Amino acid sequence: MIADPPVLTIRRKFDRVEPQDVAKFLGAQTVHVVDAMDGHGALDYRIKPLDPVSASFAGPALTCHAGADDNLALLAAFAMAEPGDVIVATTDGFTGSAVVGDLFARYACNSGVIAIVTDGLARDTAGIIDTGLPVFAGGVTPGSSARSGPGTVGLPIVIGRISVSAGDLIVGDRDGVVVVPRSEVDAVTVRLDEVRSAESNFEADAAKGLRVPDFMQAILQSKSVLYLD
Repeated sequence: MIADPPVLTIRRKFDRVEPQDVAKFLGAQTVHVVDAMDGHGALDYRIKPLDPVSASFAGPALTCHAGADDNLALLAAFAMAEPGDVIVATTDGFTGSAVVGDLFARYACNSGVIAIVTDGLARDTAGIIDTGLPVFAGGVTPGSSARSGPGTVGLPIVIGRISVSAGDLIVGDRDGVVVVPRSEVDAVTVRLDEVRSAESNFEADAAKGLRVPDFMQAILQSKSVLYLD
């Protein structure tokens, strides 16, 4: 006799990015984080905050795979969450129903979750926004999904073309979401400071009227450019 498969597969113990490292990314602009990762790490452009005003966050990922038209894994994730976690839920990009609504946002707040990120859809947007919880989704629909599984919590997933492991650092703002692998957080922190410094200098020069940065002038004056007239 073949046993019925589990409706949920859950990994409860995993290493999270340290709180002191998360603190270094609080308020960081996702564009700077991406630059510090040589252009990598950004989730698909369609995953955007429901409320751009309440969109800034940073925290460790609690991953879940909900699958298409199902949100049982998200409910399980609330039970597994630690304060400061970011629930990152993939639905394999399913767009037939919503995976998160206002009740789920309230459950998340009650669980100490600081943000929800999904490639699926959301509903009850007014209620979600009222909670103040940053919720990022691939879109909005009034449709509702089932709660039957199968699903996973705490296992590696792929969302928005990016691989995410539980415990990785997730950073979001109105431009979108960036994933920093836990093993790369120290290196990206150093590069982030360098990017911020360089960006500050560029902004200062632009404010003074600069039209073209020096590196571009050097290219234009080099043999790498063929002028036809």
